[in-house]
Amino acid sequence: MKLYYSDVLAPRKTCALIKHLKLPVEFAYLQLDKGEHKKPDYLALNPNGKVPTLVDGDTILWEADAILCYLAKHAGSDLWPAGDLQPEIVSWFSWNSQHFLQSGGALYFEFVIKERFKIGPPDAAAVEKAIKSFRSQAKVLNAHLKDRKWLVGEKLSVADFSVAVTLPYAAKAEMPIDDFPEVKRWHDQLSALDGWLDPFPQR
Repeated sequence: MKLYYSDVLAPRKTCALIKHLKLPVEFAYLQLDKGEHKKPDYLALNPNGKVPTLVDGDTILWEADAILCYLAKHAGSDLWPAGDLQPEIVSWFSWNSQHFLQSGGALYFEFVIKERFKIGPPDAAAVEKAIKSFRSQAKVLNAHLKDRKWLVGEKLSVADFSVAVTLPYAAKAEMPIDDFPEVKRWHDQLSALDGWLDPFPQR
């Protein structure tokens, strides 16, 4: 099993899960600034030219959330539970991709990616818009997490790995997580897991 990745947002959750589950996965790092994700041999695996991509024999998966589910099932883990909880997890995947990740990801781009790739300073208007959106979505998440330890059911699941992926960058990216105590408490729990705060393999 081989994961093509880079040390950016989407692959972070897959690398964190691999480290948490101690899975024997081979890692292939792609240098985005050198366009390695756009080369023909990689595009043959992932025509979107994005990371991550998982290759397991004849199975090729492109999207990080799908990879989370595949890895959890492959490991025999209940992080992708069978039965009625799966639709709820998929619902959180969808909510995250359409809402929470959009605002958190925008702040991550403005404060982390721009600095790393020397794109320029944060755009004040974009930051203001993203923070407003983040607050609206964090309010929803905060309310859901009251009287709940984890997002779905009674246990940690791949939904937690997916939805929280921007939050390790909260301080640097000026996400107002401290204003949402249940979200902060939930992320503090994740931060205690092996691999969450230091997910990427050594190169």
